[in-house]
Amino acid sequence: MAHGNAPLSELGRLKMARFHVESGSTIRATAERFQVSTTTVIRWSSRFREVLASGREPRAADMVDRSSRPRRCPGQTPAPTVRRIKHLRTKRRLGPAQIAGRVGMPASTVHRVLVRAGLNRLDRLDRATGEPVRRYERAVPGDLVHVDVKKFGLIPPGGGWRVHGRSAMSGRRLRGQRNRAGWAKRGVGRAGYAYVHSMVDDRSRLAYSEVHDDETAATAVAFWHRAVAFFASHGITIREVLSDNGPCYTSRAWAAAMAIHGVRHRRTRPFRPQTNGKVERYQRTMRDEWAYGKAYGSESARRAALRHWLHIYNHHRPHTALGGKAPITRVTNVPGQNN
Repeated sequence: MAHGNAPLSELGRLKMARFHVESGSTIRATAERFQVSTTTVIRWSSRFREVLASGREPRAADMVDRSSRPRRCPGQTPAPTVRRIKHLRTKRRLGPAQIAGRVGMPASTVHRVLVRAGLNRLDRLDRATGEPVRRYERAVPGDLVHVDVKKFGLIPPGGGWRVHGRSAMSGRRLRGQRNRAGWAKRGVGRAGYAYVHSMVDDRSRLAYSEVHDDETAATAVAFWHRAVAFFASHGITIREVLSDNGPCYTSRAWAAAMAIHGVRHRRTRPFRPQTNGKVERYQRTMRDEWAYGKAYGSESARRAALRHWLHIYNHHRPHTALGGKAPITRVTNVPGQNN
């Protein structure tokens, strides 16, 4: 912001225009006196005369810059066409090129309409309704945490196809070596899967995960108590938890665990996983960077790598929702961090 007495501030413009109009000086002489161009003198002296003609004494506020936005846009896209573009984008999920073919205009014009409407990115639209995603974030760590379970296929002894290649694994199956004894018997009811229980803080995105062989209520409750202790070690007291409607989260054992800690339990609407989107997105990152991020030689090797990956995620990995900072930067009550 310019200083109030600067030559081309509102007050400086008023002084220049008043001198030119009241003294009768020429445009060039006024321009030389105030060290401005002749065009500047003409513009602000005309504004000065315009205000005088209205019967009012000019003030510094009359010398502000006016918007250069045109009053009329004859070439603007008609409102009905804009509405049709928005409809095709939100309901049909079509791109600018496909929409352009239906409305009969260039794809670049369609893209500009979508940008103005905030619909140029499909990842910002709700998959179920097509409406712009309404994002939320609690103000204090611990006000809300998200929990969920993600299952991953177990890695056979010696590694799977990521280690040996798909053709080699096919040959092993044909030779009858796909016996799952020992590793595929893990899991209750659904053999061949590892169940990762996770909890993510809504404000800081601080995460805690454990790998188990099932997703029963007893396992979920035991994980809950350890997760609460983990967040407490970072100075976070949990007040509310959000989960889906899985059997382990609708059980009496889970409700009793919530009551022990005085935590309010909320559940998402059926078939609306995006409501619990923070932990869902975390699980996708975990899948890409930990579960399938490298070729593990065994299931035990992958499980052993989870703790190190969690430390990287919480303390070092940049998070786009946090402005490129790690989740730990939003946790301000970690014991010993100010020592």
